[in-house]
Amino acid sequence: MKSGFVNIVGNPNVGKSSLMNLLVGERISIATFKAQTTRHRILGIVNTEEAQIVYSDTPGVLKPNYKMQEAMLTFSESALQDADVLLYMTDVVESPDKNAEFLQKVARMQVPVIVLVNKIDSLAPDTSSDGAESSQQKLASIVELWHTILPKAEIMPISVLARFNIDVLQRRIMELLPESPPYFDRDQLTDKPARFFVTEIIREKILLYYDKEVPYSVEVVVESFKEQKHSIHIRAIILVERESQKGIIIGHQGVALKKVASEARKSLEKFFQKSIYLETVVKVDKGWRNNEKRLDAFGYRDI
Repeated sequence: MKSGFVNIVGNPNVGKSSLMNLLVGERISIATFKAQTTRHRILGIVNTEEAQIVYSDTPGVLKPNYKMQEAMLTFSESALQDADVLLYMTDVVESPDKNAEFLQKVARMQVPVIVLVNKIDSLAPDTSSDGAESSQQKLASIVELWHTILPKAEIMPISVLARFNIDVLQRRIMELLPESPPYFDRDQLTDKPARFFVTEIIREKILLYYDKEVPYSVEVVVESFKEQKHSIHIRAIILVERESQKGIIIGHQGVALKKVASEARKSLEKFFQKSIYLETVVKVDKGWRNNEKRLDAFGYRDI
């Protein structure tokens, strides 16, 4: 029997959450086009006859501006400590020297490291006759650069969107897993409770429908979660930092909030396979991103 933790780390917006969902086969992490979508470390558990793979999605590595972002960075760094296999995810456009201090920690790791160069499908051939070769040369240069930065790591070009090389990656992970009994029950999909996914789904809709700083100033708290045989009644509090943000979330005559609640309810019904009755309320919680007690209450410091 093989079992192990396969932890996914990297900078924001390189496709970590999308890869996690693809590897797990379920939509565990929210994935949007905006950076800093993932705030917590989330486990997704895959069981086969011969193995248990515990995938771990983490927040994007960044220089913190708030205590919340400090906690997010701690989640990412904790993934370096307990990994049996580390997947360092990058893409074909980001600068390899971004967050060099974190990369130095990756370079010192003693476990297998695979650098995943995502979005290779975006390296479209040029219009010139030798365009395809130019794209291949660019990819070869990227791979060679990563060999220089992390000489002990394997480098694997992938495309999460096109599912290119994902089967190769899965086979390689199986080869690298250590022999070990399972860490979790075989019917367990994740380490997070149901309430966590309610907050994530609502926050996902806010990320999709609001611009600028507003989505990053939002936290969602489930105040009530009453599950019955065929339905779930949920009351969720959307917290913002300023009165002006509260007005933006609610919108004129409540139209914006109604849209978020409606879209969240549809996704929740798909996730839980039950009818969802969702009540949403917006409240102001000034400075929550820099308040250690509030961050503790929201689960940012439970490592």
